[in-house]
Amino acid sequence: MPLMCDSVKCCEEFAGSRIKVRGLRKTETMDVFNTKSLAMQAQKKLLGKMASKSMVNIFIDDTSSEVLDELYYVTKEYTRNKKEAQKVIKNLIKVVVKLGVLYRNNQFNADELVLVDKFRKKVHQLAMTAVSFHQIDFTFDRRVLANILNECRELLHQAIKRHLTSKSHGRIDHIFNHFADCEFLATLYGPTEPYRAHVQKLCEGVNKMLEDGNI
Repeated sequence: MPLMCDSVKCCEEFAGSRIKVRGLRKTETMDVFNTKSLAMQAQKKLLGKMASKSMVNIFIDDTSSEVLDELYYVTKEYTRNKKEAQKVIKNLIKVVVKLGVLYRNNQFNADELVLVDKFRKKVHQLAMTAVSFHQIDFTFDRRVLANILNECRELLHQAIKRHLTSKSHGRIDHIFNHFADCEFLATLYGPTEPYRAHVQKLCEGVNKMLEDGNI
């Protein structure tokens, strides 16, 4: 995903400090999940009034927003728990926004940048693998996806270790505990509806992100 933050004020606030974002407002009274709205809320917590709709597109563009929306719907379907599904995706959005702010404000040292680069390459591998498992029959292996996801988790923990609070590290574990669960992955790639439709939309979105060079 494209990541950017050009605010001088933001640089000053983050230098030498840990980042904390309080919970997002509970605005979803209907079964409509808008990741761009949630990204705006997360950015306002970090950047104050400087956050704008144009900045949302920098952190989360239209395609990645659609992918996140689809991840919410499939998570809600699997868990049968709307609040839990919202929590997983909200945590994911918070982590994406924080990582983008840190990266664009040059908060990572040389060693951390190596880890960030490894993380981005691992996410790219994850995306390629997820799409190929959908496109090529009889290739799906939930253990392969789970292992790649857990490798992403560890790289992310290491990269942001000195920057974020223990609460943020907990959010990262919450995200990956769900998506790296083998039973969830097996269900997602299974033959039944509505999961077949969900994975089709997910892979279409992820494939477009790959083509656009955004993942």
